Amino acid sequence: MKNIALITGASSGIGKELARIHAINGGDIVIVARREDELENLKIDLEKTYKIKVLVISLDLSIYGAGTALVNEVEKRGLEIDYLMNNAGFGGYGEFHIRDLEKEKEMIRLNITACVEITHGILQGMIKRKKGKILNTASVAGFLPGPLQAVYFASKAFVVSFSQAIDQEVKPYGITVTALCPGPVVTEFQNVAGMKDNRLFSKRAKSARYVALIGYRAMLKGRLVAITEKSLSVFINGILSFMPRRSVLKLIQKLQKQ
Repeated sequence: MKNIALITGASSGIGKELARIHAINGGDIVIVARREDELENLKIDLEKTYKIKVLVISLDLSIYGAGTALVNEVEKRGLEIDYLMNNAGFGGYGEFHIRDLEKEKEMIRLNITACVEITHGILQGMIKRKKGKILNTASVAGFLPGPLQAVYFASKAFVVSFSQAIDQEVKPYGITVTALCPGPVVTEFQNVAGMKDNRLFSKRAKSARYVALIGYRAMLKGRLVAITEKSLSVFINGILSFMPRRSVLKLIQKLQKQ
C-alpha cells in the first residue's frame, strides 16, 4: 500500500466521504469502524471504482484501549500512515444529570481518548519519516458551552485545543494537524444523538460530502482550524464574543430544545 490514509468512523457520513475523496486522489486507505459489513461494501466500491487498495479493520473505538489496539494492528501489518483522519465520534442529547453516565463515559472514550491514543501512536512513525498530515473532526460546538449536550460540546472543545497544540509541537518535523469544525451536517449523527428535530442541527445543515471536501483540502494546506461556514465563524468569533456568558448559555439551550 502507498500514500496511505487511516480513517476512523469510515462506515458513514463524513468519514465515508473522506475515504472516497482520498481514493479519488489515488491514495490507499485503511478504513475503521464498528460496522464491518458497511466497511466491506465501501472497500468493494472504492477498489473497483478507483483501482486502489483498501484495508478494513472492524473495531469499536469506544471500548477502553481500542485506540491503542488499532495502532498496534497498524504496526503489526507494517503500514506507514501518511494521513491520519480521526473522524469517529458521537453525541447525545439531554440534561447531564438525567443522561446515562456510562453513555457519557463511552462518548469521552470515543471522542477524546481514542483520538489521543491513535494520534500518539501514529505520530511516532510520522516523526521518524518527518512527514504526515492529521485531520481531527471536531465541531463548531468546540467553541461554545453546550447546555443539553454538555459532554459532547466539551469533548469537541478538547479536540480543537488538542489539535492546535500538537500542530505547534510537530511543526519542526514537517507534520501538520488540522481541526475540522463543521456546523450542522446531514448524517446519522442527529438520530444517534437523539436530536432529529433539534433546531440547532436541523437548520442550514450541509452534506457530509461538502464538509469532507473542506476538511480534506484544509488538511492538505496544513490549516490549523477549518470552520465549514464563514457565517458561523463570524457568529462564534464575532457576535458571541461580545455577549455576556449567561446570555450565550441561554441562547444555546434555547436553540437546542426540541
